[in-house]
Amino acid sequence: MALLEQGYCFIAGLDEAGRGCLAGPVVAAAVILPLAQDCLSIFAGVRDSKQLLPHTRESLYKVIMQHAVAVAVGFGSVALIDERNILQATKYAMRAAIARLATAPQALLLDALVLSDIPLPQRSIIKGDASCLSIAAASVVAKVTRDRLMLQLHELYPAYGFARHKGYGTEAHLAALRAHGACPIHRRSFAPVRDLSGLFANS
Repeated sequence: MALLEQGYCFIAGLDEAGRGCLAGPVVAAAVILPLAQDCLSIFAGVRDSKQLLPHTRESLYKVIMQHAVAVAVGFGSVALIDERNILQATKYAMRAAIARLATAPQALLLDALVLSDIPLPQRSIIKGDASCLSIAAASVVAKVTRDRLMLQLHELYPAYGFARHKGYGTEAHLAALRAHGACPIHRRSFAPVRDLSGLFANS
C-alpha cells in the first residue's frame, strides 16, 4: 500500500520458480496488476503457487494473462546457475522479466530479494507470495511456465522423471541420478548432482 500511496500506478510483483531444483533453469515472472476496485474479485484464488493444485494454477494463469496490465518471464539458465550461483541466476531472470514487460514498471515488489542495480523504488517482503497479490500472481506465472518447460524437457530426458517432480530432489530423482548420472540440464554445482552422478555424467 505504501507504494500506491506514493502515487505509483504500475507496480510489478516479482517471484521465481525452481530455485531449489536440481535440474532445469530458474524462471522468474513480473506481473503488473490493474488498480481497479474489482481487482480482488478478478484475481480471487491467486496465492502462493506452492499452495495450489496444478489444475488450479493453470486456471489462475489464464486469468492473470487475460486481466493483468502486463506479464513477462525471464530465465536463468543451468549454465548461468553453475557459473555464478543460483541467487545471481535468479536475479538475472528477474531483471530479464522486468525488461520484457510491455508496460514499464514504476516500482517493484519482491519476495525477500532486492535488485540493487535497478533504479526503481522497491519493497522486499518476507513471504511476499503469501501476503502480496502481485507477487502471488508472479509466483503462479513462474511456476506454470517452468512446469510446462520441464514437461518438454522430460521428452528429451525421460529417464529422470522430470514430468513428475519437475527437477526437485525427490527420492525418485535421486535414484535416477545414481543410475544414470547427470544429464545436460542438471545443475552440477548442486551437491546432490555432483555427489550422486559420479563417473556417469555424460555432458
